[in-house]
Amino acid sequence: MNITIIDGLESLTGVGDAAVQKIIADMTGRAGLDGAWDSIDTDVRAEIVCEWRRIINDVVGHNVLSPEDMAMLQALYSRSPALVAEHLEKVRQAGSGKFMDRYYRGYGHASIGDCGSTSIFIENVSILAAKAIQDWPLYSGQEASTRYMDFSNARFCDPVASPESGAILHRWMEFYHRAQQPVLDHLRTEYPRGEDEPEDVYERALAARRFDVLRAFLPAGVHTNLSWHTNLRQAADHLAQLLHHPDSTVRSVAGAIHGDLYTRYPSSFSRSESRELGSWRDLVSNYTYASVADTLGPCFSVDVNDDVLARHRELLMLRPKHGLLPHFMDTVGSVQSDFLLDFGSFRDLQRHRNGVVRMPLLTTMRGFHPWYRKQLPWKLREEVPSLLKSQEEALRLLDVRAEQGQHYIAMGYQVACSVTQSIPAFIYRIELRTGQSVHPTLRAVARAEATEFRKFFPWIPLHADMSDDTWDIRRGHQTLIEKA
Repeated sequence: MNITIIDGLESLTGVGDAAVQKIIADMTGRAGLDGAWDSIDTDVRAEIVCEWRRIINDVVGHNVLSPEDMAMLQALYSRSPALVAEHLEKVRQAGSGKFMDRYYRGYGHASIGDCGSTSIFIENVSILAAKAIQDWPLYSGQEASTRYMDFSNARFCDPVASPESGAILHRWMEFYHRAQQPVLDHLRTEYPRGEDEPEDVYERALAARRFDVLRAFLPAGVHTNLSWHTNLRQAADHLAQLLHHPDSTVRSVAGAIHGDLYTRYPSSFSRSESRELGSWRDLVSNYTYASVADTLGPCFSVDVNDDVLARHRELLMLRPKHGLLPHFMDTVGSVQSDFLLDFGSFRDLQRHRNGVVRMPLLTTMRGFHPWYRKQLPWKLREEVPSLLKSQEEALRLLDVRAEQGQHYIAMGYQVACSVTQSIPAFIYRIELRTGQSVHPTLRAVARAEATEFRKFFPWIPLHADMSDDTWDIRRGHQTLIEKA
């Protein structure tokens, strides 16, 4: 596991080091100073470089705001009539990172932490840990995509750390790695390149489809990388609960992040909690995973204020494609939808923060989603039942707590999902997730939800793509390419 915190202050400190090297290069090459720098004694040169760095860092420290200083600078508006220039001078006099320490404890309001933000880069943690970090309504960030990246060489989290547990993980990874080329060859036969399709785009589209299929055989304990851009208050609040998470591996990751944030921003992460609050957080952790009744198709429930709905009928009926319904229309009502979905596609579903997407507990009891096996070439397809059977039996013999047992279960297994959203948020999700580029297992659920929604509200235009799944190379364009 590797945690890196990057904010504007750190970036400018790096600029300072680069500036020193530029100065040296300038002195070395400047006319009239040929060889002057090289002629200086080595120890003296080292002293000069050290002093330059000290000067630059001192200037940065007194003129660049850390996230905590930026938060306090804004907070002073609520306690002082002075203009920002006067407040800024106070910050410069105190030095970066020290201003908040002087004032924060007397301010008495946690919202100050909303005004300072940072970016956390979290590497080599399990997908389960990533999902726990992302299980937060204000999460912003990115994660390594199993739909676009080859995870053949990825490591994995093995909390049991026994020969038996390691064997389960290795069997999943062996199948994932071994199936790469056969699946690619099979897809190339199923979807031959058209004459007008660029070869590089076509190959990227094939590779993406291959990963769409094989990600089902990755264990949820496989390592991933993710970023988390957050304000200081949200980080503190979320980590406070993650430190009580039922999965010890998640608690370990949360502890590492919290420790690094405390080192960087001590005024924002040094608050201690009472024993009563800690006990209550333990109680909350018992509800981490949703308890949802199994249902094959969407089980729909609608709670709508008919009077509010009637007042906004015009906005709903005249809304064009891609039109976002305004936030105030959340008062119209909400939709709850329960359904089965493979854990791999749940990860895409969880990206919708506007609403409540409950975290499911990954088990083998609801079976492996049949779509994945159907996409394999015949020889591999015939291997899957025995692979699943042997892996499930090995997992039963492992005798591990359900929370940690998730690490050894492949992401093609289905979980019980529950989503509660306002009408505007639901419409946005359905219209987005019925698109052709969406993973087929998630798209099938979204189309079924659209059908159910229309039974309740046949008069509301829903710009959903209800067409059958088709192959095209558009996903081959969805990549990051460095400009020449």
